[in-house]
Amino acid sequence: MTTNPTRVFVARLLGLDVFDPLGDRLGRLRDAVVLDRGAAGPPQVVGLVVEVPGKKRVFVPMTRITSMDASQIICTGLVNLRRFEQRGAEMLVVAELFDRRLTLRDGSGSAVVEDSAMERDRSGDWHVSQLYVRRGGSSTSPLRGLRRGGERLIIDWIDAFHGPASEPQGASQYVAQHEDLKAADFADALHEMNDKRRVEVAGELQDDRLADVLQELPDDDQVQILSSLTRERAADVLEEMDPDDAADLLNELPEAEKEELLQLMEPEDAEDVRRLLEYEEDTAGSLMTTVPVILPPEATVAEALAHVRRQELTPALASAIFVCRPPLETPTGRYLGVVHIQQLLRYPPPEPLGNIIDTDLEAVGDQAALSDVSRILATYNLNSVPVVNTEGRLVGAVTVDDVLDHLLPDDWRAQDDASEAKRGERRG
Repeated sequence: MTTNPTRVFVARLLGLDVFDPLGDRLGRLRDAVVLDRGAAGPPQVVGLVVEVPGKKRVFVPMTRITSMDASQIICTGLVNLRRFEQRGAEMLVVAELFDRRLTLRDGSGSAVVEDSAMERDRSGDWHVSQLYVRRGGSSTSPLRGLRRGGERLIIDWIDAFHGPASEPQGASQYVAQHEDLKAADFADALHEMNDKRRVEVAGELQDDRLADVLQELPDDDQVQILSSLTRERAADVLEEMDPDDAADLLNELPEAEKEELLQLMEPEDAEDVRRLLEYEEDTAGSLMTTVPVILPPEATVAEALAHVRRQELTPALASAIFVCRPPLETPTGRYLGVVHIQQLLRYPPPEPLGNIIDTDLEAVGDQAALSDVSRILATYNLNSVPVVNTEGRLVGAVTVDDVLDHLLPDDWRAQDDASEAKRGERRG
């Protein structure tokens, strides 16, 4: 290789685009793979983990890396697109080394790893040469830029790992340190971990937090985590999820496992999910949520504003109140119309909703095609659209984010607009 510099810090490379020699983007750097040689010497860097479109992580050998700096990484040749699987003595720098507490060789105490340097020797091989560590203060994550107290210093690898054994960061400690992360950001961090670590950390989350995080993960990660839980806890987590997301996840499971979990769920929660599972894929019924904001026509503007202020509501669901005759749980009594949040802000608090209903917006049938739903949302600039059954009862609402989840490519969460990755050769 003819690249400069010969030493780079891993944390500074995370998220960088990886390009092929023609300038097409292969994906983004997520981790580095090293061979742990113990006391025999510093770990050898054997390759990089790159996330390609579809949130799939693949292995790129260091022998294929021609340029690596703080702005981009360039590889050459063909890349194997099989999903990366960790082997034997391989260690992932970000997932397993970062945040690890170790005892320093000089007897000055312990420190937490925040970054590591990869260095290229004269023969062209890369190895981990130095660690950026923090002594004292509370633990943190280099991935999120959360810097807390403590002395920071750069030490050689040999000065860190020839003392007493280091300790991997506990899953409960990791969860406590990242409790303020948004669910989507926590899901990104969880997705970057190896399988064992991902399951350990997910298992430490409270049911409601785990439900929120699961909804932001790719299908494979969702199934892996749910399958690692006891059946009783898996059912509890499904109850905390939005019914449409729970139905999507259950559809990824074998039929027997799906039915077992439904039996363990509370009957009311299971009923909502079962109704969604009955719909054909890509129909309004399969996309909708069964728990939009529903009020009777006698309810006032003040009551409606109190309902849409609820923290658990997404912005799309909070943008509209669906007015129906009792019962107000789906399927409701006769659907009357919708009141948009802008209307609530234009009328006095005592005004009944029945006086300000938008009757021009027609509901879609629960068997309507995805294309019809998306056309209505786009035509009328809506955040959500009501869904009714053949009897004119409200059964749910489809939000714009529900539609986007199905219309956008599978890799939209990675924000990769790269062209298709190149065909690969076998990993040597």
